[in-house]
Parts: sequence; structure tokens; C-alpha cells
Amino acid sequence: MLDEQAKKTMLRKIPHGLYICGVKDGEEVNGFTSSWLMQASFKPPLIVNCVKQDSKSHLMIKNSGVFAISFLDSEQKDIAQKFFQPQRRVENKFDDVEFYIGETGCPIISDSLGYVECKVVGAVERGDHTVYVGEVIAAGVHREGESLRLETTGWQYGG
Repeated sequence: MLDEQAKKTMLRKIPHGLYICGVKDGEEVNGFTSSWLMQASFKPPLIVNCVKQDSKSHLMIKNSGVFAISFLDSEQKDIAQKFFQPQRRVENKFDDVEFYIGETGCPIISDSLGYVECKVVGAVERGDHTVYVGEVIAAGVHREGESLRLETTGWQYGG
């Protein structure tokens, strides 16, 4: 029998960074705070990015087959918080965030530590999230700094 409280407690101990995942569909761009992300292969360079299935961004990745990950600095909690909001509530999340369009057509945050851009090479749709496997096709470093981690924000996403 599964102890729900023990499950929640232990799953929340898995360390996660906080990133902004930039997505596009045609000319439309969006972004969301991503925390279930990890490297999965050296050759080819692969990452997995888990995206909530009932989100607009999920459909945008499914349609375009690309996404970009902007790595946030430990002092950029405010940006992570802004991008947690659904687009239908805040309209254009990029209104006051400087960004540029990368090779994939996805938005990349200019003041981030850096980025990777990915083309989707696989997807597993199970539960309430889809595990997108992305091959890194472009990357760049903007500056040095410490990465923002979920545990330092006091927020919880998991369990």
C-alpha cells in the first residue's frame, strides 16, 4: 500500500533547477517555468523536459517540434514566478522580459546564464505530463552565475 505522505515527502526531495522553456507555434511564442528537466545522453546530446499536458505550451511543442531552455540565475526568482502563470491570465509573459529569437524560432531570455535549443526526437505521454526528449542543436553562454534551484525558492512542485 502506498503511503501518500511518504511518497510526497520523498519525491519533493528530488533536486530540481528552475528554467524558462521558450516555445513557438508559427509566429506565436510563449514560455513557462520548467523544473522537471535533465540531461539524458552525451552522444547525441539529449535532454528530457517534462511538460504538463493541459498547457498551451505542451501543444506548441507538439506542433512545432522544438523548444529552448533559458538557464536562470539564482537571483532571478521573479522571472521564474512570472512564467509559472498561465498565458491566459497574464497575456504576453515576455512584455517586460528582454528576449531574442533563437535558431529554432523559440524565445531565449537575454539576461539568462545561457541556453540550449532542442528539436524533439521523442515523446512519452503518460500521466499528466509528457516527457519530451530533445536533441540539443544549439547552445550559448551569456554569463557566469549560480543556477536557480527550486529548493532555494521555498516553492514546491512535485510529490
